[in-house]
Amino acid sequence: MARSATRLRANPGVLTVIGGLEPALMRIIAGSIMLHGGMAGLRMAAPLAALDQGYGAAAVGFLLAMFALSQILLALPAGRYADKHGLRRPAALSAIAISVGGLLAVALPVFPVLCVTALLAGAGAGVSSIALQRHVGRAAQGSAQLRQAFSWFSIGPAISNFVGPFLAGLVIDHAGFRAAFLVMAILPLLSWFWLRKTQELAPIFKPGQRAGGGAWELLKERSFRRLLIINWVVASCWDIHSFVVPLIGHERGFSASVIGAILGAFAVAAAMVRVVLPIVAAHVQEWGVLAISTVVTAILFAIYPLLDSPLAMGLASVGLGMVLGTGQPMIMSMLHQITPHERHGQAVAVRMITIHASGVLMPMLFGLAGAYIGISGVFWCTAGIVAAATRVPFLLRSATRADKTS
Repeated sequence: MARSATRLRANPGVLTVIGGLEPALMRIIAGSIMLHGGMAGLRMAAPLAALDQGYGAAAVGFLLAMFALSQILLALPAGRYADKHGLRRPAALSAIAISVGGLLAVALPVFPVLCVTALLAGAGAGVSSIALQRHVGRAAQGSAQLRQAFSWFSIGPAISNFVGPFLAGLVIDHAGFRAAFLVMAILPLLSWFWLRKTQELAPIFKPGQRAGGGAWELLKERSFRRLLIINWVVASCWDIHSFVVPLIGHERGFSASVIGAILGAFAVAAAMVRVVLPIVAAHVQEWGVLAISTVVTAILFAIYPLLDSPLAMGLASVGLGMVLGTGQPMIMSMLHQITPHERHGQAVAVRMITIHASGVLMPMLFGLAGAYIGISGVFWCTAGIVAAATRVPFLLRSATRADKTS
């Protein structure tokens, strides 16, 4: 598979300041916050509206699954579409889809319509995520700039996951659900203010030309399979931590606010580490960051059940948030180096499928395991899985070694 020892030349002025947060990248990050903030707000407001109407946990779970289902189903078509059309057209369609979903909930906030809203919002978020990540990867030149560009870009989702739900909650408390759905419908449209001036990159395909082979042929490449393993490990650890901390906290008699603070410490650490990550990325290669991350993650999961106090668990959560927060930018940077330029959208789509599949399957799997081996056993099993994967970043070292000269 083609590596990026020879990077595709981006159009002049797209991403030219290595390590810098220049205007072009700032616009992309701002557009990402608007798009995903709208989806994140709907993802919080829709379940609350369902609960307010008397629906139970099973219905809310089904509603939340709709946000992920459309992203899984549309990932590969969205990847091919982004490879063909670039950024602005997929971003515009994504903004329209999320906004239409919000407006439907404004017009008729009943459960079946909320499910349609979830499907549209999830679809819009998935398509835009693939297009934005692909654009950032193609615009950057060389492995160092890739690492730094994705480090900056990864701050956007962390901000949107806070801004969207926080804004939706404020509006719900002061003006009701319909007003919140309306605000979340407007938010994605604001993304066009930021993204409309984004300079499209030179097209890869000539008119009528198609990429050779299907997206699943990427799995034939050893480096890509190894990268998906690390991607799955990082995503699974994130999901498992969010799932088991409330259980172990409840088991030890912690209050809901204490459990929330422990989870909040994880989220804040994951967001804050991405602020300093561009500096680190200038000096450390992707495989090195991932190697340190997996080793530290395995250690922290192993000792987590041995910690009795909320303070100790909070510190462990901060540590996990820091090391896991570095994973996505480094994985995205490496993905754009080990896959052909004309297949970047499809590669991002395959990665997205593994993330969402992990989010659905892993909590259920470890929930069943916890019934037999206990919550502490779940932590130790996870530590063992991560420890077994610590060798993979070293195997990926050769996949980007050629980039030292790029």
